[in-house]
Amino acid sequence: MRYEGTLYRPPSEANSYILQATIGCSWNSCTYCDMYRSKSFRVRNLDESLADIDEAARLQGDQVRKVFVADGDALVMDLPHWEAILERCQTSFPRLRRVSAYATAMNLVARTPAELARLREMGLRLLYIGPETGDDATFKRIAKGAGFDEHAEAARKARDAGIDLSAIFLLGAGGTERSQQHAEESARLITAMDPKFVSLLTLTVVPSTPIARLQETGRFELPTVERMLHELRTIILLADPTDAIFRTNHASNYLPLSGRLPLDRDRIVSVVDAALSGDVNLRPEWSRGL
Repeated sequence: MRYEGTLYRPPSEANSYILQATIGCSWNSCTYCDMYRSKSFRVRNLDESLADIDEAARLQGDQVRKVFVADGDALVMDLPHWEAILERCQTSFPRLRRVSAYATAMNLVARTPAELARLREMGLRLLYIGPETGDDATFKRIAKGAGFDEHAEAARKARDAGIDLSAIFLLGAGGTERSQQHAEESARLITAMDPKFVSLLTLTVVPSTPIARLQETGRFELPTVERMLHELRTIILLADPTDAIFRTNHASNYLPLSGRLPLDRDRIVSVVDAALSGDVNLRPEWSRGL
């Protein structure tokens, strides 16, 4: 396989074949993110991507059940490009169950209902989208490029097309200044988006990112671990999706949790409360990572 630079994928795609059909992220402006700052965005030549699929099929075609299309927001590719990739995946991997990718609210909203329906028909079954927050002031602070309404609309369009969403939120993204608003509005956006999956990560301030420079000059302060646990508790208490699989299994988190919302709300909150009282140990700093 031909891969360029560091690859990133969600924890649930650990066993997926990763096809790097785009390089970098077309937005690449989020203040907290350094994943694609060393890359200039481009869509890879289609023939290269198809050749990579052919090679993966030759090596392990009957073992591939999931394909994750990288890099940062591959949904930005035009429809003919996507159609060619999805068709080749379907013919190359006989046991394929789904194709997934990262997306942004902007490139999801830009798709027509017919385009999304076509992508779903050809095998694109899951999109990972990272609002990180539901608080419009925090959206602007982290330069997300879209706000509450755009993310709610993006989710509606995906649901209407039958494409599942995994929504990702970031504890600490509002800083100490907007901590409570960030938590409450994130819960409200989870309810509005009604995704199939909800994942919470914990903000790590990476050196040389814009948010790190804000921190260095006193214009951003990361909440304490206790405060971020309170954010987590608020989100769990207030978020009311229809039936979402909930996870905090990313390595950045202090408290790994799993369950369904709202079904397991009381049980999950009880674990957070136990952590806040010191009866449940948190993940030590040395074992946390991006």
